[in-house]
Amino acid sequence: MGSAASLAELPNVFRFSDAVRLVGERRLRQLIDEGALVRLARGLYRKAEWLGEDELSAVALRVPRATVALRSALAHHDLIDDIPSSIDIAIPRGTRTPALDMPIRWHRFDATTFDIGRDHMNLDHDLSIGVYSAPRSIIDAFRLRHLEGDDMAVDALKRWLRRGGQASELLRAAKQFPAARRGLNHTMSILL
Repeated sequence: MGSAASLAELPNVFRFSDAVRLVGERRLRQLIDEGALVRLARGLYRKAEWLGEDELSAVALRVPRATVALRSALAHHDLIDDIPSSIDIAIPRGTRTPALDMPIRWHRFDATTFDIGRDHMNLDHDLSIGVYSAPRSIIDAFRLRHLEGDDMAVDALKRWLRRGGQASELLRAAKQFPAARRGLNHTMSILL
């Protein structure tokens, strides 16, 4: 079996065990040695020519409910200017965090509110990761101001409102997050 045929059988990002099932361990090790595959983390690989997001792909494969959150989600929605040095990933409380050698800040969110405002971001045709919506990300920034400070939350809110975001939508969503409501109400009363 040729390199091209073996590569065609593999998804762009995959687990070692899944690849062994598809092309066999011997062929898989040959592809790794040839440089056709790149190791992302222990047991996780990608095709060398694939130009996707390595860290997010590795997280998505290891933790199916992982969700891009806080500073990383605000950057994704272009609500802050900085580029985070680590990826903020939320998981439901009680979920085990995998050992990944990547710059990830894990956050454990309450399972009862975890899915509120949770969307999906496609990483590849067969791989996606959760990402919080802009309103949910702003709420979390206010709720967890002790981690990042008030400036980030206020700046994200201002930018969202300037782009046409509706205060009523944000306040409705914030009803589920009492820790965010007071700061959000106060800031909006100043801004509006």
